[in-house]
Amino acid sequence: MSGVSTAVWVTLCALCGVCGGVLGRVLPRREPPSGERPGRSCAGLPYGTAGAAGCDAPGDAWRDAPGRARGEWPGEAAFRALRAAGLAARSLRAAGLTRASARGAVRHLRTLLGTAGLVVATPDRVLARGGADVPGDEAVLAEVRAAAAGGRPRVVPASRGGGRRGVVVPLAVEGRVVGALAAYDARVGTALVRTATEVGRWLSGQLELAELDASRRRTLEAEARALRAQISPHFIYNSLTTIASFVRTDPERARELLLDFADFIRYALRRAADFTTLADELTCVDRYLLLEQARFGDRLRFTVQVAPEVLRVDVPFLCLQPLVENAIKHGMPGEVRVVIRDAGSEAHIWVEDDGVGMNPEQLHAALREQRTGIGLSNVDVRMRHIYGPGHGLVVETAPGKGTRIGLRIPKTRPRTSPARP
Repeated sequence: MSGVSTAVWVTLCALCGVCGGVLGRVLPRREPPSGERPGRSCAGLPYGTAGAAGCDAPGDAWRDAPGRARGEWPGEAAFRALRAAGLAARSLRAAGLTRASARGAVRHLRTLLGTAGLVVATPDRVLARGGADVPGDEAVLAEVRAAAAGGRPRVVPASRGGGRRGVVVPLAVEGRVVGALAAYDARVGTALVRTATEVGRWLSGQLELAELDASRRRTLEAEARALRAQISPHFIYNSLTTIASFVRTDPERARELLLDFADFIRYALRRAADFTTLADELTCVDRYLLLEQARFGDRLRFTVQVAPEVLRVDVPFLCLQPLVENAIKHGMPGEVRVVIRDAGSEAHIWVEDDGVGMNPEQLHAALREQRTGIGLSNVDVRMRHIYGPGHGLVVETAPGKGTRIGLRIPKTRPRTSPARP
């Protein structure tokens, strides 16, 4: 059970309460005709004892059970309630409480509650309405504000003109009221109040999940912006120093390196989405390696092997360069190898060096480092956030044996990821 998040369990429990309330309200209880013996369910009796117990025949017992309409198959009402709830949640979970999401959900919410009219609103404006005999916006907003101020469901009495009665249920996210669900019908009894209250709690849970999704996206975007601001100052200083050393001895080489440096900085600091293509990421790595090779000379050797069919795969921005930086840091002098293979539904990326390697304590520290600059920890955390816990860095290393770091990139980008412009 530990692999299921608390938010999911809260949603499931709330949904169970919603279905129970809805079934109790919308399902007509079958009243037997005068003089007819009521049907009796045989549930719990040993097989073959139905006749002796006075139960209906097996083919009739389920149709006549209390709370189920004649001719309705078992579970049909629950299916309808769950389907309406799922359709209503789809837009609210994706976008939160907006005019568009409320309009997409109001019809399904009205079906779920079985009321004549329904309104979804914030304290400031009516977002969507469905059905007939719903009060005007000002009257609705007055009741919404009153319910929000009280923090609990509020029963709306019938107007003097004979308008419908209603119940207004606040919608809250993390204890903060963000809107309300207002249901209107000719009769507002205990069943409707309880059902609307449960639906409101379930909607609040969906809105909290939407807020969590939005918070997750904002976190990833902030991490990407932090990456652009955390390009190692030492790398910039060393690159400019190397370029300056060639200005007099080899001006053409200095010019080429300066262009490579400008391309790298332009890529690293560009205003773009959190994803780029593997081809663009490799271009950035190529510029980085050229600058580092100019600095270290023959002490640094590198090779890049890539399957052409994966070049268009979308990858997280700056996910590869930190691995190459780490390989140079721990592999000098020596060779750095970048190997990228097509693995069906994934692209497998390996960055290897033949340097000093790391012991378990050093590796643990590298994956938890918080120093300035783009480190392994940043890439590992971002990969797990984007693709799931099974897509963190895979590190193979030992003292004196070099280091091999792997990434598994699914070819299909997660739906929650920001689109690339």
